[in-house]
Parts: sequence; structure tokens; C-alpha cells
Amino acid sequence: MAAPVVDVKTVKKLLEEGLSNLGFEVHTLKVGWYNTVLPAKLHLPYQDDCLAVVVLSTPTMFEQAFLPFMEERRCQGLSDPIDQCVKHCVTSAVSQFTGQQVDVRYDYELLPSRKPKFLAQTAAHVSGAAFYYQQSDVSDHPWVDKKMFGVCVHPKFGGWFAIRALLVFQDIHMDPEEQQPQPVDCVPNREARIQLLEDFNLRWQDWNYRNIITPTQTYSQKQKDYFATPPAKREDLLRSWGLLPESENTPSPSSGEHAQGQIDTSRNEDGHYFPLDQS
Repeated sequence: MAAPVVDVKTVKKLLEEGLSNLGFEVHTLKVGWYNTVLPAKLHLPYQDDCLAVVVLSTPTMFEQAFLPFMEERRCQGLSDPIDQCVKHCVTSAVSQFTGQQVDVRYDYELLPSRKPKFLAQTAAHVSGAAFYYQQSDVSDHPWVDKKMFGVCVHPKFGGWFAIRALLVFQDIHMDPEEQQPQPVDCVPNREARIQLLEDFNLRWQDWNYRNIITPTQTYSQKQKDYFATPPAKREDLLRSWGLLPESENTPSPSSGEHAQGQIDTSRNEDGHYFPLDQS
């Protein structure tokens, strides 16, 4: 029997079937769309028309994927529980594509140079998933001598989401005529963009930047409590929820793994992106 034909539509359909009910979104892009806006040293080493897929977590991921993952006692070792959950979900979805070469890059993975394996916010922008607002998007900006790092805004969830992975299907090519989608510019005026970037850079802990638009859904209170807890104390919180056995005494991930503004990680408490994701 001949192997089933795997094309772009099939890939997206199967990934959505495997991930949507767990609180993830998938958005397709051409590798060339990503490479075009970046310097050569940051390019993905694939043909421009290769299919890539960016995976986002939405507000429902915590309840639909993470808490069940913890309840089933699948969390192992020292790495971050959220990262383990995302990897478990993505690996399961990708396992459907037997015989396909798929390069899976997670947002927390670093190259030997300590650079991220992919620029998450750039990937989200060129796929049309979320608009990546940067200092250059503010005309006559007020920050003369200050670098303001950019942030993605989702058209439905505002800042209440995170970019988790990039999948490159090395043997699947998109239609040469496929047009690049434009992300929704949901923060169109200068004053709101200034507020967004200042809230994100200067007051990220209060999470107000996430509400720059009126989101259709935000994190639940339980999810907010988790991400507001310092990483070193999250193990105790999970134990108090009954999601880790009382006898377990495994060290928590280091606070640097998700710390705001860390040069090595470029992630904050739930996966929003910082200095390294500047092109």
C-alpha cells in the first residue's frame, strides 16, 4: 500500500486535531518568510519554500494540558514542568508524521552560542499569528537613549498567550504562489504602542501590557497564581495542589530559566520574549 500523501493542508489538519483541544494554536509559514527579515547568521538552514509551523499556547492550555499532565505524574527530573508538558504534547502530535523529517525547536532551547534556536516573536509575526510590536513601529518615539524590547500581541488574547515551538517539515514545500498573511495590527495608534512597550519593558510584573486590547480570554486565577510564583517556589505550589507527591524532594528549576529579561533565556514567567528576539 502506498504511503499517504502528506501535504501542507494535511499537516495543519493533523496538528490541529492533536493540539487544539489541549489549548494550542498552530500557524503555518514558509521558512523564507522568516529568513527574509533576519540576518544570515540567524537563518533556518532550509529551502525558502519549506513548510514551518509555529505553535502557540492559549489561555486554556494550563487547564486542558498542563494540569492533566501533572495529575498523570508525567513530570520528571529538573527541567521546567511547563516545558516538559509542551514537549510531551508537541512530540505526541508530531509522531503522526512517520517517515517525515521534522526539525522541532522549542522556545527554551539554546544553541551553543547561547542564542535561541529560533526567534519566536519573529516567527509568530511572519506567520500572521500575532503582531510583533517593536521600537521601530513607533513614529518619533520618546526613548532617545533607551532600548525598548518588542512584544507580540495576539488579536484575540492580547498578551495572554505564549509562543512555544517551531516545527520545520524538511520535505514538505508550500505553494510558490502562497501569499504571506499579515498579522492583525490591533494596536494601531502611536500612544497605545508607547503604552504597550513601556508597560512591557518597565512594568512587566503587573501584566498590564497583556490587556493592551480587550482579550476574549485571559489566564485563570490558578494559572496566574502559578506564573506569579517564583520558579524556585513552584514545586511547593504544585505540591500544595496535590500535583506532586509529598515525599518528592526534587530541586526546582533555577529562577533564571524563566526570569524576566535574562539574556540567556529571553523569556519571562510564562514564555513571553525579551532581548534575544530582536532582529
